Amino acid sequence: MEGRDAVIDYVAERYGRERVSQIITFGTMAAKAVIRDTGRVLGQPYGFVDRIAKQVPFEIGITLEKALEQSDELASMYRDDEEVTAIIDLARSLEGLVRNAGKHAGGVVISPGALTDFAPLYCEEGGTNVVTQLDKDDVEAVGLVKFDFLGLKTLTIIEWAVRIINERYPDRKLDISRIPTRDEETFSLLRSTYTAAVFQLESNGMRDLIKRMRPDHFDDLVALVALFRPGPLQSGMVDDFITRKHASNKADIDYLHPDLKPVLEETYGVILYQEQVMQIAQVLAGYTLGGADLLRRAMGKKDPVKMAKQREIFVQGATERGVAERTATRIFDLMEKFAGYGFNKSHSAAYAVLSYQTAYLKAHYPAAFMAAVMSADLQNTDRLVTLKGDCRQLGLELLAPDINRSAFQFSVSDDETILYGLGAIKGVGHAAIDSLIAERDANGPFDSLAEFCRRVDHEKINRRALDDAPGSRSIAQCGSAGQGGRGRSE
Repeated sequence: MEGRDAVIDYVAERYGRERVSQIITFGTMAAKAVIRDTGRVLGQPYGFVDRIAKQVPFEIGITLEKALEQSDELASMYRDDEEVTAIIDLARSLEGLVRNAGKHAGGVVISPGALTDFAPLYCEEGGTNVVTQLDKDDVEAVGLVKFDFLGLKTLTIIEWAVRIINERYPDRKLDISRIPTRDEETFSLLRSTYTAAVFQLESNGMRDLIKRMRPDHFDDLVALVALFRPGPLQSGMVDDFITRKHASNKADIDYLHPDLKPVLEETYGVILYQEQVMQIAQVLAGYTLGGADLLRRAMGKKDPVKMAKQREIFVQGATERGVAERTATRIFDLMEKFAGYGFNKSHSAAYAVLSYQTAYLKAHYPAAFMAAVMSADLQNTDRLVTLKGDCRQLGLELLAPDINRSAFQFSVSDDETILYGLGAIKGVGHAAIDSLIAERDANGPFDSLAEFCRRVDHEKINRRALDDAPGSRSIAQCGSAGQGGRGRSE
């Protein structure tokens, strides 16, 4: 992932560095970690402490108390071994305490004035960047606005793919922000469910949903992202949406009230987005934008006291505008039901843009796109195996790494051929490959393994890099197309 620091730096420059800060995070002494820390301080051997810690079940948020209840082996060790008892008893008194301070990767606070007027700041020893001493919840509690700058690897993949395309076809000058929004090849790819590496759309469950929905325009992608969550899938919303989308007579769709057709038409009468809840309140009951947002929050938190008050305001406002009380009550009940599942449309639309852009690149420039995707997962062997299978489905040939042609990342040889990246070779570091490429660029290709060994920097490319790596390819096996079969003895 690239670029998030540049965005945060821009915000600091734009609004004033004295007003902008990232937000602190606190690492606590969780069950396994507190056992390891306690055992270390008590001077117990690492292997002994490690065996105790490994008996704690793998469960997010598990406590030592729960672990003793769930793990018979841990309970037996605690009961029968005095040293284990001492470690766990001490660990219990420390569990949950703050162990270290860190920095939220994307959390940023922007204050109306100097941050020191609103929150205490912290700077780690030897560091230069400050963070708030208040965590994300406390920052909101004191009234500051918190922003989450989500960092997505997909943005880097798109940038790399576009760069490869424009280097190969300089006359096309692809601008990903200006691609057509109703490209038939793109939607044909999506309906085929060949969606590996397409943002948000590659899981098996999502592919099943795509098969049922058969998306044919951008709004369908926005809906897909919003629908593929446990709430909508379990509530029947998904079935209603798909049935109505493919209905032969859209005139039969119930929009709850004639005034709500403009609000609910894009989702075929289903209340899918949080923004629709706010619009219904505005249109039918005369809510202001601020009041509608308070209603949305109350519904999301399911606060019974606030909901009772909002029901009264909504029904009264709607009846004053000529809506029957029974209809107003029914609509409020539906809003309350679906608000728990409703998704933020602006969030869903932003994700859908990335889904569409990655699908467009895969449909029109498959080699460049897959090269960029695999470059983003150079060290993830399992992921690369999956992506190789997708390349075969797309009719792409994946050439073996070649010390005379390959770059650090995966690259494109032609429209149907991808050249393996040297960076995906296990046991060979970035510095070694950079040194190899620099030598190749300066003095030409390597004619033999012996010449390669003479020319490269031995401090950066050592015997280990040249040796066969178990279960993977080594530098010595990456000869050029004409030299690929030679072994070290040659």
